[in-house]
Amino acid sequence: MNANEGSQNASALAFMASRDFLIANRLNYKVAYENFVWPKLDQFNWAIDWFDYLGKDPRFKDTDALWIVEQDNTETKLTFQELSERSNKVANWFTELGIAKSDRVVVMLGNQVELWETILALMKIGAVMIPCTTLLTSQDLTDRIERASVKHVIVKDSETRKFEQVPGDYTKIAVGEKVAGWYSYADAYSRSTTFTTQSKTYASDTLLLYFTSGTTAKPKLVEHTHASYPVGHLSTMYWIGIEPYDIHLNISSPGWAKHAWSCVFAPWNAGATVFIYNYARFDAQAIMTQIDRCKITSFCAPPTVWRMMIQADLTGLSNPPTKLVSAGEPLNPEVIEQVERAWGVTIRDGYGQTETTAIVGNSPGQEVKKGSMGRPLPGFKIELVDPNTGEPGSEGEICISLSARPTGLMVGYKDDPSRNQEAMEHGLYHTGDIGMRDADGYITYVGRSDDVFKASDYRISPFELESALLEHPAVAEAAVVPSPDPLRLNVPKAYITLAAGYTPSRDTALSIFKFSREHLAPYKRIRRLEFVNELPKTISGKIRRVELRAKEQQIHFQEDIKIPSEWEEKDFPELFS
Repeated sequence: MNANEGSQNASALAFMASRDFLIANRLNYKVAYENFVWPKLDQFNWAIDWFDYLGKDPRFKDTDALWIVEQDNTETKLTFQELSERSNKVANWFTELGIAKSDRVVVMLGNQVELWETILALMKIGAVMIPCTTLLTSQDLTDRIERASVKHVIVKDSETRKFEQVPGDYTKIAVGEKVAGWYSYADAYSRSTTFTTQSKTYASDTLLLYFTSGTTAKPKLVEHTHASYPVGHLSTMYWIGIEPYDIHLNISSPGWAKHAWSCVFAPWNAGATVFIYNYARFDAQAIMTQIDRCKITSFCAPPTVWRMMIQADLTGLSNPPTKLVSAGEPLNPEVIEQVERAWGVTIRDGYGQTETTAIVGNSPGQEVKKGSMGRPLPGFKIELVDPNTGEPGSEGEICISLSARPTGLMVGYKDDPSRNQEAMEHGLYHTGDIGMRDADGYITYVGRSDDVFKASDYRISPFELESALLEHPAVAEAAVVPSPDPLRLNVPKAYITLAAGYTPSRDTALSIFKFSREHLAPYKRIRRLEFVNELPKTISGKIRRVELRAKEQQIHFQEDIKIPSEWEEKDFPELFS
C-alpha cells in the first residue's frame, strides 16, 4: 500500500511508510532489521488515522475486519467499513455518558463484537483502557479500580454481579441483557455513524494500562501509549508474517496483552481479518475443523494449546495455515517437530512481554533452529547482560538497548518509580529473562532469572529439562523446580501431568527416570518427580513455578517426609545396576 492519501497527517503517513517497508521485506530479515526505522509520530490516533482509513480505502473497506464463529457455527462478519462506522456510534454514545479523554475505563468483555467496537471507540475518544479478564474476582476488581482510579466500567452482563462488592463512583455499562442500575450498551447503535473527536490525540498519550499476570508477585501496572502498542506491534506483524487479506486466528483470552497483540493490532496493521472461534471449552479437533472450513491462513497459539493440539490427530487437517507461530512461553522442540511432521509447516517461536511488543522471533523465510526463539526483530537492539556483573556477553539477562528507545516498549510501571529505576538501569530495559545467543545471532530462552537454579554447583535451566521430558509419550506437561537436598544443595524435581492412557504408577515413574538418564547430562537428570492432576498456573495460563518452589522448600527441609505421589531416582535400584 502506498501512503498517498492527501488527507492523512504527517504521523499517519510515517506510520504507513514503516508498515509498508516491513510488508515489502517480509522475507528479507537482513534488509528489514538493518533498515527499519520507527516512524516519528506527533499527533496520532491509530483508530482514526489508520483503522478508519482502511474503512474508506477501496482496497480494504469491503474486506472482513472481524469474523467470529460460535460453537453452533453461527457467525458474525464485519468489514472494515462496517466496524469503523459501528465504533463511531459507540464513541458518540460513550461521549454522551461522560467518557472523555484520559478517563480510565475497565473493559471486561468476552470474544464478542462489542469488545472490538469498544476498543476502537475508546481509542477514538482518547480514553485509557484497562483490559480485564472475566476470570477476575470482586477482590481483584476492587484492587484494580482503586489502584488505577477507574471512572467507568464496560462489562459483560453476566459479570455485573461481581461489581456489587466493588466500591467506587464509576459509570456502569452492561453489554448484553439489560441490568438494573447499568446503562445498556445496545443504546449505542441508535447514534450517528460519524464521529468528531473532541480533542487531539498525541502518540505519547496513554492508551492502555495493563495489570501483569503476577507469576511471581503482585500484578504490576504497565503503561502503554497510542504509539507503543498500535505502532509498536509492527514488530509483531513482521514476526508473524501477516499480510493484507490473511485470515488470522489467535488463541487468546480478552483481558491479556497477547489478545491485543494478535487479535487487534498486528493483523489490523496488515489489513488482515481477525478470526475468532468462540468456544467454551478447548477442543483441538473442533479448532482444526474451523481452520479447514474457514481457510485460515495464519495461526497463533500459546504452548499450552500446542501441547494439547499434538494430543489430537493432526493428520485430520487437510489445509494447514501457511503461518504458524507460538508465544507466551517458550515452545518445546518436540511440539514443533510433531506439527511439522503432520502439517509440513514449522511453528515459529517468538518472544515479548506485556511491557513490550514482539522483540525476538523467527520471522518468515528464515532458518528455524531447534529450541531457539529467533533473532531480534526490526526496531529492537537486544543485549545479553550478566545479571551479577552487568557485562554483555553471549549469555545473560535479555535486555533492550535504550540508546534509541524502541517504540514498542512501555512508558513504565505506573506510579512505581523504584521499580522503573530498576527495570531501566544502565541504559537498558531488563526483561528478567535469561537467554543464550549463538554465533548467528539466534537467542535461546533459558528461563526466568528467578527460575534458574544451581544443583551441585551446576546451573540448571528448567525449560531445557522440561523440553526433554515432553519428548516422553507419557508426559503431557512438566514443570521443573529445585528440590532441597543435603548433599547437592538442590536436585531437579519434575511435577508431571500425564497424557491420556497413562497412570501415575511405579512403572510410569521408572520409564520417565530411564528416559531422563538417556536424554540429559548426569548433572541435569531428574532426581525426583511427582505426578499431579494439574500444574498451578496464573489466570493467563503461565506455570507458577514460584508456587512449586515454595512447596519444595516447605516439605523437603523436613526430614523423612514422603509424598505419596512422589518418586525418587534412588527408589529404583534397577537404574544403577
